[in-house]
Amino acid sequence: MINNAPVIASPNFGLQTLLAPMAPPLKGLTGPEPSEIEPSEIDPSGLEPSAIGLPSLGLHSPEPQVNPGSKSPGAANPAKKEPTANRPDLRPTILVLRPNSGISGDMLVTGLARLANLTQDDLDDLLVKLNLESLKGRVRLVQKSHNSIQGSKLELDLPPEHEHRHLAQVRQFFGAAKLTPKALDLVLKAFTLLAEAEGAVHGIDPEEVHFHEVGALDSLIDMGLAAMIYDILDPDRFVCGPLPLCDGVINAAHGLMPSPAPAVAYLLKGVLVKGLESQGETVTPTAISLLKALGAEFGSWPEMTLEREALVYGGRILPGAPNGALFAWGRTHCGVELN
Repeated sequence: MINNAPVIASPNFGLQTLLAPMAPPLKGLTGPEPSEIEPSEIDPSGLEPSAIGLPSLGLHSPEPQVNPGSKSPGAANPAKKEPTANRPDLRPTILVLRPNSGISGDMLVTGLARLANLTQDDLDDLLVKLNLESLKGRVRLVQKSHNSIQGSKLELDLPPEHEHRHLAQVRQFFGAAKLTPKALDLVLKAFTLLAEAEGAVHGIDPEEVHFHEVGALDSLIDMGLAAMIYDILDPDRFVCGPLPLCDGVINAAHGLMPSPAPAVAYLLKGVLVKGLESQGETVTPTAISLLKALGAEFGSWPEMTLEREALVYGGRILPGAPNGALFAWGRTHCGVELN
């Protein structure tokens, strides 16, 4: 997170405390196995997204009205195929992030959760899958207003904990969780990228890196939830705007550091950035490692039909900056018609 306050030490709350009994995993989001029916024999316009392997996020069109005596919307009609542009559920999906004043791990979780329409029960279920059942109800999406503009924020009410973890311990934590293979790959890729960056900065092997702030419980939650919710959304494309950077001082476990932090600067190679007339940290290590692990492209708005948006705030307000990050979900304006 952007908040640089030190974590309070508690010797009684370590990794083993986190490994609480797990509830059964959430229901799968993918559809049934493909059938032997040729695609040309099916009119997909009558199918629910789950029937063709897409997550149901409330983004599909309402079911068409059928006149008495007419064919069912899902009836086979090989002689006539409806244009793809009229079947929005079949067009490729696009996730957009515009980080106006910066981005942090908790902001990523908030934006993704809002786009996926997750409830508190959904968040609690995901915590259970991370073996953090004792934290149910303590990770919440709340409303926050800045300059009379309403947005969302992630609120954490966590027990005091101060544990420095190596990459091996991070692998152990997430390896014991009930994550899908894709979500597990994403979160471990993010931590590995960060370990490589920290190793390069400190001149040590990535396996020897001690994660300080990033190894704390709140960062494990941010990274884990972001990977899991991204897997639920499963966009075809992820486009992020230029990351804003400004000068300033960051108070971290290693002491005072310039903004951007050295590990962040290392990970920013190849990323589109822009200057911001403000002071302080605008891109956190968790955020940049997640953006790269999720395969984000960096550039301008793509051409798309916008279906959902969410304004998200972080833990700090930057002076003289348009605060917040805008998340958007949509679909390409036109697509390739199914064969």
